[in-house]
Amino acid sequence: MKKDAFFVALFLYGIALFYVATTTPISPHEAKIFYTSEDIVGLLMHWGGSLFSGFLGLRIYFILFALLSIALFFLLSWRYFKRAEDAYLSTMIFMLLPGTLTASTLANIAIIVLPLVLLFVLLYKQYHFSISLLIMVLLFMIHDASIIFFVALLLYGIRSREYRLMLFSSLFLGAFILLERGIEIGGHPSGHFLEIFGLYAGIFSPLLFLFFFYAMYRTLLRGEKTLLWYIAFTALAFSLLLSLRQRVAITDFAPYVMIATILMLETFHQSVRVRLPAFRKKYRLGFGIVTTLLLLTLLAIVFHQLSYTMMSNPQNHFAKRIYRPYFLAKQLKSQGISCYCSSGKERYQLQYYGISHCCK
Repeated sequence: MKKDAFFVALFLYGIALFYVATTTPISPHEAKIFYTSEDIVGLLMHWGGSLFSGFLGLRIYFILFALLSIALFFLLSWRYFKRAEDAYLSTMIFMLLPGTLTASTLANIAIIVLPLVLLFVLLYKQYHFSISLLIMVLLFMIHDASIIFFVALLLYGIRSREYRLMLFSSLFLGAFILLERGIEIGGHPSGHFLEIFGLYAGIFSPLLFLFFFYAMYRTLLRGEKTLLWYIAFTALAFSLLLSLRQRVAITDFAPYVMIATILMLETFHQSVRVRLPAFRKKYRLGFGIVTTLLLLTLLAIVFHQLSYTMMSNPQNHFAKRIYRPYFLAKQLKSQGISCYCSSGKERYQLQYYGISHCCK
């Protein structure tokens, strides 16, 4: 990918981020955090709301974290690839991931964790261990699911015989155990295994997730197992194992898995560039199909409000839980009603629109 094309795409992508963040009503998850949580996500939502009115205020800090993630991902790609066009292409694919766009435009912990993980990998390769240790402390403080990150660091430290990394990752894991923090494990054998595949397919898009799975497996068998691979593979493996017994919160694992976009493109180039030009056509065709699907998915997310309003039966729309309370609140206000009986997270959404909760 050429430099000029990349920066044009980046500019358009930035416009899309602000458009989606400004026009998308508050989601059930965001509304519950806004009114019930005092963690870093809730604090940033309130701080942003004091700076800007409307939906953009709730999400402005998360957009900034998203832009920081893109910059750090590019720097990391620049170090992984010898060709500049490969770094541009890798970053472009990362930007186009449905999981990246949705995480960037909705308030959530994943988009805060993502730049920290990228910065850790970037700085650790340059042997800035003191700053890397600070990042480990931040991840430990803000994200209970970062226990997976420290497990990956421990495994990588053992494999590469980096005793300092082994020591500190073990200390953080011990702290998780002593404080009884981390990912809650429970339940009984259930049918969430296929569900987690569907969630990952939503983050990557179906075809790209299949290639991601292949790239992880191929590296496991005969590839170079870098720190980046250990983080992504450990998160993927744990999420799949946990899904056998319980429903998995994909935001707990997505930041650690999505960084493997670099490894996917590296695997693709290794498969293509060893072949003569005449035998590369099917790979280029497959790449074109995957890229087209990513672009179509991106457009569907950006213009999801238009598709919702145009559907004859919006109850089948993927964003119905976001828009139903939004239009319901408008309807109630037009009728002079300021109180409504609702359940679950919907009542927090209605509360945000000025409709109080009451059941008589």
